[in-house]
Amino acid sequence: MKNFAVIGVGGYIAPRHLRAIKDTGNCIVAATDPKDSVGVLDQYSYDIKFFSEIERFDRHLEKLRRGPEADHVHYVSVCSPNYLHDAHCRLALRVGADAICEKPLVINPWNLDALEEIEAETKRRVFTVLQLRVHPSLMQLRESLQTSTATHDVELTYITSRGPWYQVSWKGDPEKSGGVATNIGIHFFDLLMWLFGSVNGVRVYHSDHERMSGFIELERARVRWFLSVDKNDLPEQAKENNKTTYRSITVDGREIEFSEGFTDLHTKVYEETLAGRGFGIADARPSVQLTHDIRKAEISPVDALAHPLLKK
Repeated sequence: MKNFAVIGVGGYIAPRHLRAIKDTGNCIVAATDPKDSVGVLDQYSYDIKFFSEIERFDRHLEKLRRGPEADHVHYVSVCSPNYLHDAHCRLALRVGADAICEKPLVINPWNLDALEEIEAETKRRVFTVLQLRVHPSLMQLRESLQTSTATHDVELTYITSRGPWYQVSWKGDPEKSGGVATNIGIHFFDLLMWLFGSVNGVRVYHSDHERMSGFIELERARVRWFLSVDKNDLPEQAKENNKTTYRSITVDGREIEFSEGFTDLHTKVYEETLAGRGFGIADARPSVQLTHDIRKAEISPVDALAHPLLKK
């Protein structure tokens, strides 16, 4: 059994990490968050040390590192806002633990270089959550594509409704979240490169604080993509069924069914990580670079390669 500590335990994504730690038979010993609405911890243990100040949390983990072997923290799960991920990964490594960091691992690609340096210095590892790579349907799709050299036409649509709070929070600040492409799209971009190879070209047709859309040329695919946090972009059928999220990937006009099986993907990522098959910095780098390039790209006129939702 491994000891875990959690940074950002009061956040939206933290419960998936807490469940994954429990489901893999491990123990949460410490947690931190600036907010103290963290009663969820009692579902996992009444003995978790909680800190609302990161400095006191850091001091506690350092004390554990210098104490008995049985008390050492082996992993730190990083669930904090995107712009703090690399700093909190460094904290984990400096107290002798490996880091398991929520996506995106970092916002800017050069931050990965610094993490690689501290990995080498501390002999510890930084892992990230690329959960779509462990989705059974998508693993089968990748296997079926390995024997093909054809270039495919792919359409990605992801609309996940967010209320006014989103723009007020750190998620609405591109400097802190990386914007729509990074905050809600990066795991889909990672998936597409995992399936179809590296990037040969990027176009961006639209970019604002609620939606982005563009075109990516991959080694074996031409990808039209559309991302949005505006509920008004949902298809009529989704609205009629009171759905708040719509995700679709088509390959050569055929819908890839992966709507089910999302609830336990973090647990599968933890299982792989604990078994020595986790996703490290090298795995995260292509999607971090791509989303950075998308943020910095000039806006292109809408043309025949644009996503259909842009032409309405």
